[in-house]
Amino acid sequence: MTARLPRPSDVPDSRPPVVMCDEPGSFAWGVLHRRHPALIQQVRDAFPYAPPQQRALDTLLAEITDGVLEPLDATAKDHALWAERAEPYLGRSWFDAPFLWAESYFYRKLLAALEYFGEGPWQGVDPFGPFKDAELSSTVVDEELRALDALADLPAERQASALLQASLWGNRADLGFSVTADESARTGTDGGADAGAGLVADDSALLWSLLPVGTPATVAVVADNAGRELIPDLVLVDHLLERGHATDVVLHVKPYPYYVSDATTTDVVGALRRLVRASGRAGEIGRRLWTAAGTGRLEVRAHPFFCAPLPYEEMPEDLRTQFASVTLTILKGDLNYRRLVGDRLWPATTPFADVTAYFPGSVAALRTLKSDVIVGLTAAMTDALDRTGAAWRTSGTHALIQARPAPAATSRRTSSGAEGDPEGPA
Repeated sequence: MTARLPRPSDVPDSRPPVVMCDEPGSFAWGVLHRRHPALIQQVRDAFPYAPPQQRALDTLLAEITDGVLEPLDATAKDHALWAERAEPYLGRSWFDAPFLWAESYFYRKLLAALEYFGEGPWQGVDPFGPFKDAELSSTVVDEELRALDALADLPAERQASALLQASLWGNRADLGFSVTADESARTGTDGGADAGAGLVADDSALLWSLLPVGTPATVAVVADNAGRELIPDLVLVDHLLERGHATDVVLHVKPYPYYVSDATTTDVVGALRRLVRASGRAGEIGRRLWTAAGTGRLEVRAHPFFCAPLPYEEMPEDLRTQFASVTLTILKGDLNYRRLVGDRLWPATTPFADVTAYFPGSVAALRTLKSDVIVGLTAAMTDALDRTGAAWRTSGTHALIQARPAPAATSRRTSSGAEGDPEGPA
């Protein structure tokens, strides 16, 4: 195994080490070794890129497989943000870098190779758009939207639970909104977490207690994936507004394509249009959300930090202020979870409240497990999962709902005092 590089910060850190990419056979190593090269080919096949983009893709492929980390072009508008963190790793193998940073840097360099931020004809063209469009237009989405009609007659509490579960599992091909047809099969008859059923931590009761009906509340939802995951997120947003759990919702998305399927404003509009065109209850929800956006009850924001290779602990002050001002922040997905708790080799029993104590205000995470990092599990749950011998941390077969009420002092600074003000490309 190669020697680990020093962290960019000189501040002593007693926390577990960050996840690295240098262990052959590990999940992080596999992402760099297999997933990223395959993605380059998929993007190449999806567009009739001209010779300059083709050559740039060839160069990037060679760099990530057999070469060394190279800097962004000095003319890039966000060069300073990436250069600060890249300096310890430049000239070294990609596998010598921290996983979160290397994975993020790959996607930023992919956009550069495709001239996404350039002045030419490919400016602003989402390289992942064809994948998102194909998913959003699939017949599976039609079936999931029709399943919403079956929820109309359920008691409000059952509907809330159903839609929360749908948002949690939304991009699972065999689940969607029908996930709650037999809720006991997924959470256990007592509503608790069940290793065999797939839910390894369940703070849903705490989450709902933070949003009592009829109390003025603003909820921030930090989206993850577009397409089939974004639709149930939007349906959950409608439920929060329609049933009085929230008076306003702020939906945070990426300011530009980041990772394969991350949601942007364009993806939100596409999902809303998909809902509006649907029949039955789905169409009603779509029209309500469209109106909510027009009146300001549903607001979409896209802060550059959401495309930064940094944990939320280092969020800039303006974003910290936004999260501090809302009643609850709900973070969706695996990448947001890694950034929330820190992409570190935490013992699985590390309390969720401890590692998120820096976060301003109440916070909840809805996450399907697709990477190694996890906290907040009981020892019994961890042992039961490990005994299965399955890759439960990375296979997407398990999920969690974790929540933490606002700490006594929501204005706590980060442990390193970092503020940061990453400026993404305009």
